[in-house]
Amino acid sequence: MNGRFLVVGLRRSGLAACEAIARMWPEADVIAADPAEDVDRGRLSAAGAEYVGGGEELSMSGVRALIKSPGVAGEATLVEAARAAGVPVWSEVELASRMLPNPIVGVTGTNGKTTTTELVGRMLDAAGMPVEVAGNVGRALSELPGRVDPDAWIACELSSFQLEDIDTLRCHIGVLLNVTPDHLDRHRSMEEYVRCKLRILENQTASDTAVVNADDPSLARARLPGAGRRFWFAKDDRSNLPWPVPGLRGDHNLENALGAAAAARAAGASPDAIASALDGYRPPAHRMQPVAEARGIRFVDDSKATNPDATVKALTAYETGVRLILGGSLKGGSFVDLARAVARGPVARSYLIGQAAPTIAAQLQREGADHRRCGTLEVAVRQAAADAVFGDVVLLSPACASFDQFRDYAHRGEEFTRIAEELTDGR
Repeated sequence: MNGRFLVVGLRRSGLAACEAIARMWPEADVIAADPAEDVDRGRLSAAGAEYVGGGEELSMSGVRALIKSPGVAGEATLVEAARAAGVPVWSEVELASRMLPNPIVGVTGTNGKTTTTELVGRMLDAAGMPVEVAGNVGRALSELPGRVDPDAWIACELSSFQLEDIDTLRCHIGVLLNVTPDHLDRHRSMEEYVRCKLRILENQTASDTAVVNADDPSLARARLPGAGRRFWFAKDDRSNLPWPVPGLRGDHNLENALGAAAAARAAGASPDAIASALDGYRPPAHRMQPVAEARGIRFVDDSKATNPDATVKALTAYETGVRLILGGSLKGGSFVDLARAVARGPVARSYLIGQAAPTIAAQLQREGADHRRCGTLEVAVRQAAADAVFGDVVLLSPACASFDQFRDYAHRGEEFTRIAEELTDGR
């Protein structure tokens, strides 16, 4: 394919997109735009991409498509200019899907995407089926074209930021785990957020499969797009799933395992392969991950719980004795249901940090839930540890984004682990 392609946003997926175009469509020209100062210009140069800062206006004449990285908003100047000029806007996964002949298992949902995607990969691998794992899990889908077995399945995590700009992306198996309020600062309304999530099914044919969580109210009443066969899973029906699994705790991980198992069966994996993949599974980093223990007090990093629903579900893993660390930067959601779950659940006391602390405190106060405002993560962890007794869990499940005090949720989780290890060093 020839022509000019404009890639906007030059982090992991944007750089991978530039390199994929150079690798798969060598006759094409690539313009790469990003106003950040720390762009990896060496990789762009090696890919033959022309770098521009991104702050200036660019002519859309001759541009075949604009490739938008997930972190780039639809209101960005270059994106709006492309739309005004009639230039197609593709997400990075849309670009990659046009280069890949492989069947795709796409996984989306507000929570549980990474765990479910990794489980699908493990299950297909246990079945002896060639499989690659990519998407929003740390490996851009654009890294795969020209590098993987064309017959391999691809288990691909897909966020709403990636799905909002697809066109032809087809998931042979599409998994919808849940849809609860999140990213409303970006999508502006719950209706728009749900619409973006449902797009994972819109290009399915009658030979494809849609795996959908029947327990999720938003999905149960949604008008699902596409022509794929519907398979609804529910927590009450676990007859084909070995449960409980030591590495997966809480109702949310039961849903993840059910969704993954249904997808794996649709792809051809046997029950024995699914059971084998679940055996010995350990959660990915920052997702209900035990990081330290001393004197009968456990420290668990669930920093990836960046919205209230994720935290509510995390609490289902415990019966009592939770010292819960909440707070961070706001994303536009409500904390009403979270406060009720805290007040009625296993939480002994909440420790509040960051920008969201006053808002969360007000809701906890209304529900009569014990809490303390700590300001920073360090203060919160140390205070929670000081209050904890034998059998308690100090749980970082913040229900908020991290950008007020940290680079991202991983940085927040790493700091939590560092502090926990300092506190338990002597044991």
